[in-house]
Amino acid sequence: MFIPKYSAWWLPVLSGILIGTSYIPFPPWASLFCFVPLWLFWQQQQKLKAVLLGGLLTSFIYTLIGFNWVTYTLHEFAKVNWFLAGIGMLLFALFGHLFVPVAGMLWFWGRKLCATKTWLSFALMAIVTALAELYVPMLFKWNFGYSWYGAGLPIYQWAEIVGFTGLSMLSILANLLVLLAWRARATRAGQAGFAAIVLIFLGLNAGGIWLKNRLPEPDASVNALLVQANIGNMEKQAMEHGKGFQAEILKKYLRISAEGLAKHPETDFVMWSETAFPAMLGGDYNYSIFAQSVQDFLRSHQVGLITGAYGKDSQSGLITNSLFAIDQQGTITEPHYSKTILLALGEYIPGEESFPWLRELLPMVSHFGRGPGPTVLLRFNGYAMGPQVCYESLFPTFSKGLADLGAQFIVNVTNDSWYGTWQEPYQHLYMTLARGVEFRRPVLRVTNTGISTVSLANGEVLALSPMDTSWSGAYRVGYRTQPQATFYQRHIDLMPGLLWLALVLLLGYAAMHSRDKRA
Repeated sequence: MFIPKYSAWWLPVLSGILIGTSYIPFPPWASLFCFVPLWLFWQQQQKLKAVLLGGLLTSFIYTLIGFNWVTYTLHEFAKVNWFLAGIGMLLFALFGHLFVPVAGMLWFWGRKLCATKTWLSFALMAIVTALAELYVPMLFKWNFGYSWYGAGLPIYQWAEIVGFTGLSMLSILANLLVLLAWRARATRAGQAGFAAIVLIFLGLNAGGIWLKNRLPEPDASVNALLVQANIGNMEKQAMEHGKGFQAEILKKYLRISAEGLAKHPETDFVMWSETAFPAMLGGDYNYSIFAQSVQDFLRSHQVGLITGAYGKDSQSGLITNSLFAIDQQGTITEPHYSKTILLALGEYIPGEESFPWLRELLPMVSHFGRGPGPTVLLRFNGYAMGPQVCYESLFPTFSKGLADLGAQFIVNVTNDSWYGTWQEPYQHLYMTLARGVEFRRPVLRVTNTGISTVSLANGEVLALSPMDTSWSGAYRVGYRTQPQATFYQRHIDLMPGLLWLALVLLLGYAAMHSRDKRA
């Protein structure tokens, strides 16, 4: 493929398009070669400015394609018009995924060591890109591994060995193999390289099937009824600001739950979504009229409940976004769990503890107390449930903490009503269910407006709820009472460590080769 100099800037644009159209909800059709055009562009450049602009152009394009739901969120959550929401989307596209230009900058600084051999330069690009993706902060911490799960390709089963971050690293490194094979495409070595890449990919998928089939059978099961009440944002915000709707919201949850229980009387517990209970729970709040209505309902139906609700931190006095377990006798079991990993600019203002004036500048941002981290399991009827609230599911180390405590399955409550129905609900869904594959635990996920579902320890995703619809769904979920730690759980830092080792060896080899050449 001949690309004249005047069109070189189309290379980062092409990478942006390939990346953006390979991320959920799209299939990962270009995941193994999406960085190749950008890396070819970088190799042509002699100035850091061009490298940074190329990386920024790529990230800008793929963010516009893969994360355009941010526009809807700004319009719905911040209540700005579509024009301002579009401006906000452009700003997010510029700064949301800076790991790409950061990787280009790191490569540019180290390229002199790799100047003796082109393949060394490309290898350095691949390694620093994979490391930058892992370490550079993102508001919505995605990676390339999730797309394999979203597409249902068995290769995602390797997450129990390397995690989805490891799968993402391997996907980026595969781009290097494709690039080297493409550069030598006219030779037998290049053609053999392409054949080897295909065989390795097929082999990894076959290995994924084997990993799934070797899992032990569940030795226990639970019948759960997931309830999605589809409470609109206007009602929910009005309730949260003390403007009514509490009784109406609770009645809706109780009605949908009663209808589901009538069809599925074998249910062990019901699950409601994040902050579904329309009042405070915990301590003296357990004796409110709303709490007693729920307790009476559970006693009459002899069923337990997992629900999101607001709590109160006893030390700071701040409101918490919490998750409660209530048994079939109506007893609210303690300890409950409060959300620890809060959403920046949604649930707290970064830096406000050091700069209190930020709170006055941004009064519309909520100010929640933080929970204790993955140190609490919810328990009743012998279940040991690992609690997650929404955004916390994006962080493997958090779910590792729950698995280390002995969680038999994970219960996740979410409110995705701010994001529309096009992309984010599917992205967030698979990012949440991914934790179940990494640690081989079922994940029960219920949302306010969708998508609610259950994934099994083998990664199988059961029936999905409809979006923007009131719904209840019954699931029989098999689990292990004493689940064993996965390889990834025991060695969660292995892949980053191997990548750092590869970087050190690469730079060491390049330095030695450069010295020998000068000698």
